[in-house]
Amino acid sequence: MKKILEIKNLTKYYGDILGVEDLSLELYENEIFGFIGPNGAGKSTTIKSIMNLINKDNGEVLIDGKVFDKDSIELKKLIGYLPSEIYLYEDLTVKEMLDYHERFYNDTHEKRKYLVNKLQLDESKIVEDLSLGNLKKLGIVLAMMHSPKILILDEPTSGLDPIMQQVFYDLLKEEKEKGTTIFYSTHILSEISKICDRVGIIKDGHLLKVETIKELKKKNLNNVTIVSKDVDKISKDLKNIDFETNENKLVFKNTMDSNKLIKLLSKYDIEDLLIEEATLEEMFLHYYN
Repeated sequence: MKKILEIKNLTKYYGDILGVEDLSLELYENEIFGFIGPNGAGKSTTIKSIMNLINKDNGEVLIDGKVFDKDSIELKKLIGYLPSEIYLYEDLTVKEMLDYHERFYNDTHEKRKYLVNKLQLDESKIVEDLSLGNLKKLGIVLAMMHSPKILILDEPTSGLDPIMQQVFYDLLKEEKEKGTTIFYSTHILSEISKICDRVGIIKDGHLLKVETIKELKKKNLNNVTIVSKDVDKISKDLKNIDFETNENKLVFKNTMDSNKLIKLLSKYDIEDLLIEEATLEEMFLHYYN
């Protein structure tokens, strides 16, 4: 796989406040990379560093093997950027805003028409009068219409209704098939499992883990509910496991092999046993909190 984006030992402090520290990451051609963490984890700092919108304290960012400065025209052609909050010329119509943006690039008109149609965006509206959802749709068109090599998306679905979210996911899959690298930053866990190939988890300015979605789903985690008169005895056998009890019911998250669990329980009188596969969201919370 061809390496498209490489972040090496990125560190950024805002005075005494940590943005990110010693963060290293690689993204490849033709992948959707999910970058997930709570608000304030360092997602936007990482994005702004990639975009050269802020000065780094340490580290470097390479795009297609090159280090670009913030005024590089080539960098702006390579990247399509959708910020979490969109600020545009409010007195322009959507058409005028798109016309203005189109002047900076070549061969964008057909892609623009396609995106406007797919997202059902009304070009006659004044930017100032747009709802949050329509403003986000305009931002999507602006980010994608010049067919960038890298798409950087910061909380891209906020404001979109469920139907438009699905349209947006379909557009991203189309871009991936064309070879586009997509950096998808969000705090919404459910979005990651729908479209991403790999995911990086960031917390308190540090990158905790990078895994493929397939690897994450393979982790042996399930939810177990046991009804038994021997709840107290069973709970003593569950070493290093957090559990909840309510009269004769015992509930816990299990990471041991199912056969091992059944063997452990076989010596007790079990009235009812329920083993359910954990959701991807539960896996995130369990392994990375």
